[in-house]
Amino acid sequence: MSRGAPWDSIDLHLIRVLHTVLMERSVTRAAVRLGMHQPAVSAALRRLRRLTGDALLVRSGAGLAPTAVAQRMLAPAAEILRQADTMLAAARAFDPARSAHTFTVAASDYLEPRFLPRLVACVKAEAPHCRLELQPLGGAPDYRQRLATGEVDVVIGNWPEVPGELHQGRLFGDEVVCLVARHHPALRRGWTLQEWLEAEHVAPTPPVPGALGVIDEHLARRGLRRNIVVRCPHFGLIPAMVADTLLVLTTGRQYCAAFLTHLPLAILPPPLDFPRLQYYQLWHDRTHHAPAAQWLRQRIRDVAAGLVASNGASATLPSAHGPQAGPARSRRVGQPGSHDEPPDSST
Repeated sequence: MSRGAPWDSIDLHLIRVLHTVLMERSVTRAAVRLGMHQPAVSAALRRLRRLTGDALLVRSGAGLAPTAVAQRMLAPAAEILRQADTMLAAARAFDPARSAHTFTVAASDYLEPRFLPRLVACVKAEAPHCRLELQPLGGAPDYRQRLATGEVDVVIGNWPEVPGELHQGRLFGDEVVCLVARHHPALRRGWTLQEWLEAEHVAPTPPVPGALGVIDEHLARRGLRRNIVVRCPHFGLIPAMVADTLLVLTTGRQYCAAFLTHLPLAILPPPLDFPRLQYYQLWHDRTHHAPAAQWLRQRIRDVAAGLVASNGASATLPSAHGPQAGPARSRRVGQPGSHDEPPDSST
């Protein structure tokens, strides 16, 4: 920027008038194209002449011709208008069919096994040129920072409590069950609470050392602790471990059911009641109104709704008004009644 340039006197409208007048080489035709009255265009041209110290347009036969200064201004004016249009278009709308946007989603690998594959298929079907980066979820301090800095657009997982500064959208709920090998003795004789606590359990490695997952937090509130003998950072490997051992995996029914057809596994109810697992998507205020991010969150809701419908009523989330047939409305955590962007804030 030149120090002496009168920036306070220049606005985008003035640049648009300049570009149109130079292209049309006629104040009258420029006024028609701009939808302005001719005196208003003439007044804008006089302002431009004062700012530039140049006539810009001079008589040439029966018409007008741009001066050498005006010729040099034409290309920069066109570029400014193009960049402004690009900037405003990005704020106004998102065209999935044409966009090459990169979406970044951090998700836990203990989601319903069909969820992420269906999400990828949905995004690629509607936005074939977009890229989708899937990342591990990480602990609360990690995903909060990644959302705040824009490193990720949305995080998906299940939490007993979520940070109050984030927006949340409930996706689906799931019943807590136990996955065991078909030769596990509990299948024949059942188990008491004490037997279940003393059994050999396998659990995911916590994202933050020492952190408790939703299962162990629920037990801790009751003064209970289970016997975890195996920790694994890759949730998808755990069912195969269970199939060849007496290990017990306690997690959502939908996750466990996906492995029953190709591994010698069975599902048992736990000997105590657990609250339903509730899966959410979380996002930061910085992307709350961004059209591309809104589009992605709606696709996530659509995939979740499809899973709920295919799994039947057992997958629905309870609410204060009774069971729902689909995902609950999105809201800002700590702000009941604050919904996600209309008109697609619920399904």
